[in-house]
Amino acid sequence: MKIGVYIFATDYTIAIDELARELEARGFESLFVPEHTHIPASRISPWPGGDTLPDEYSHTLDPFVGLATAAAVTSKLRIGTGICLLTERDPIVTAKEVATLDLISNGRFEFGIGAGWNAEEMENHGTEFATRFRLMVDRAKAMQAIWTQDEASYDGEFTNIDAIWSWPKPVQKPHPPILLGGETKYTMRRVMDFCDGWFPRGRAFADPAAEMAMLEGFAEEAGRDPATVSTSVFGAPPQQDFLARCREAGVDRALLVLPPKGRDEVLKVLDGYQPLLS
Repeated sequence: MKIGVYIFATDYTIAIDELARELEARGFESLFVPEHTHIPASRISPWPGGDTLPDEYSHTLDPFVGLATAAAVTSKLRIGTGICLLTERDPIVTAKEVATLDLISNGRFEFGIGAGWNAEEMENHGTEFATRFRLMVDRAKAMQAIWTQDEASYDGEFTNIDAIWSWPKPVQKPHPPILLGGETKYTMRRVMDFCDGWFPRGRAFADPAAEMAMLEGFAEEAGRDPATVSTSVFGAPPQQDFLARCREAGVDRALLVLPPKGRDEVLKVLDGYQPLLS
């Protein structure tokens, strides 16, 4: 099982290029970062993590610019979004950004996606909260068409693209892995429909064997080989026992959380995580 990390990369945390170099030198497999274009000052939507929304949500770097910087100073480290909010993005532009990042990283990019929880944030992008999941799926499938067709077209519920030319195409074929966040039965069916991987949160993954058995059940329901669906546990508890159970259950990757702090504090946490790699 591979071990990577997740961090809110911001304007005040450890520089993302320095972090990427440290991760690769220490043997970590991957670096994932989230996305928030902004946080509305008059936010009403409750934060799923508690009462007070942390400052890092309004300070996140653009994930594609940040990950391009990480890719430029490494050669093995895989990079990914965790998660990219497709509900707030133009699919044609995002398809080109993903393909470009996959190209310049020589096929090291993983595309974690989700629909989001902040209604006010996505409404500023013209997205209706009630239809966000259908919109996310529609845009993801449109992007798959752009990546895999020389003269791409797509006719969906929200996205309609007449024949277009768009290069570069991704290095990874047919495209970078699409990992979908969430744990509901609806998420699982979407994973089986069009995704390459499942991206559950660690706090919802208490029993790895049971969770992986559930994944196999949804794969069987969809007529899909579960071996074609990777599992990356997002925010996995940094505990040897838990990671061992994940490994035994067939989990592909565990992502450990790094604090949104400066260099010294982050490197101290990495030192503490080092024994978990063996």
